[in-house]
Amino acid sequence: MKKSKQIRLIEVKSEVGAGTRGASLGIDAIKIAALDFRSSFFKSHRSINIPDDNAALFGLIESRYAKRIRSVLKMYERIGAATRDSLKDGKFPIVLSGDHSNAGGTIAGIKMAYPDSRLGIIWIDAHADLHTPYTTPSGNLHGMPLACALGEDNIENKVNDLDYETIELWEKLKNVGDISPKLEYRDLLFMTLRDFEEQENYLIKQNKVKNFTTSEIKKIGVTKICREALKHLSQCDKIYISFDADALDPTVSRGTGTPVKGGINEREAADIILELVQNERVCCLEFTEVNPTLDSENVMAETVFEILQKVVRQVEII
Repeated sequence: MKKSKQIRLIEVKSEVGAGTRGASLGIDAIKIAALDFRSSFFKSHRSINIPDDNAALFGLIESRYAKRIRSVLKMYERIGAATRDSLKDGKFPIVLSGDHSNAGGTIAGIKMAYPDSRLGIIWIDAHADLHTPYTTPSGNLHGMPLACALGEDNIENKVNDLDYETIELWEKLKNVGDISPKLEYRDLLFMTLRDFEEQENYLIKQNKVKNFTTSEIKKIGVTKICREALKHLSQCDKIYISFDADALDPTVSRGTGTPVKGGINEREAADIILELVQNERVCCLEFTEVNPTLDSENVMAETVFEILQKVVRQVEII
């Protein structure tokens, strides 16, 4: 009989890695959705709150190709410590996050807790997030967490010339937890990936990274896709799932910073996560990029809350 997992919610309202404002309000929007559903979820499940550094949004941008990287570094360290401690306490961390740059801190925390374990990542997202300061078109760090975890610079496709200070800070970011790389390409798997630049596509093709497209999910079915995903990561000791709200199709809601047509619907998203978390190797789950300022009637937050509630019920009875 499988042992149930006791969850620990970790709230991270940081949005310093995003280019569009508002993701810091996503967690409160999810809590409002819970109230609208008359749910006592957030009363029953207390959260650890990670201090943000969003005051930096009012300051000058020091690095053109790695905007607010000092603040992102702070967040990596804070999130990493909380994730590490939660895992060492025997908990199952569910991270509710502002922008997707925060995932780099979560990954660091998992590796700090399990330094000798092989980590697999299922990245449910419209975007690859494989840019680096050397290739980024925007300088926004929410497009770089996977490259950071992989210890990737992608110098072969360099388009930006970095100053020494940016290089130094990028190296520190990659090495949070004193482990780099934290992830191997063979242990990375995408779902619903559909929007990426040529520099990212180079890395995906060169390293033969698996991507289950939206059309494959709809054609093959969630159960089989999840079975294949877990088989693909069969050599991994631990698995982390990161769910970006833009994995959902904009017809569900546009309440996220970078919506892209061709995504999955809310039922498919819930079924995918529910299927995956049943695997005992899944040790951490993250929801990110809910932006109520871009939404109508809080639909995205309500959608994510419904998924969250179902997942927690599933995890606690496994």
